[in-house]
Amino acid sequence: MNSYVNMGVGALLGTVFVLMSVSIASESLFHSEVPEKPGFAIAAEDATAGEAAPGAEAPAAVPVAQLMATADAAKGEAVFKKCASCHNIAKGAGAKVGPDLYGVVGRPIASAEGFGYSAAMKEFSEGGKQVWDFEHLNQFLLAPKKYIKNTAMGFAGLKKDDERANLMAYINSQSDAPLPVPAQ
Repeated sequence: MNSYVNMGVGALLGTVFVLMSVSIASESLFHSEVPEKPGFAIAAEDATAGEAAPGAEAPAAVPVAQLMATADAAKGEAVFKKCASCHNIAKGAGAKVGPDLYGVVGRPIASAEGFGYSAAMKEFSEGGKQVWDFEHLNQFLLAPKKYIKNTAMGFAGLKKDDERANLMAYINSQSDAPLPVPAQ
């Protein structure tokens, strides 16, 4: 072998030796024992805890009639912007990712023409016997996945009572025959 190959192999072996020595030294300096219990215990609510069974009424903090007494459809139009990425509300606009919401208040649940509803929504509708009244809308808009378990709607819900009421008033106004607001 020539001297250049010997020098290259020696440099490589020397580098490996230095790196191994540094690794062994740092392991001895910074060694930590394996904990008995790894990580920290994070207390989290069970995702299914408190979920209502399909069709079960979840307790509302404020009665729907009381909510609707102060509802403002004009403010609800601004709230609807959260829904507009998935739903149309103009007459004859058709479905987007979600069904068309024109005239939805008073319409049987899971009945929009040409839209493929999830099995959970079809089951909840009881074959068209259930309708989107203010009570159902209020509970669904509060927490869709809790109200109708396994629904395909991926919206977290509207926690503020006034936002839900305003949205329901706006959706109700977008109809050929809006339903009367529930009396207190």
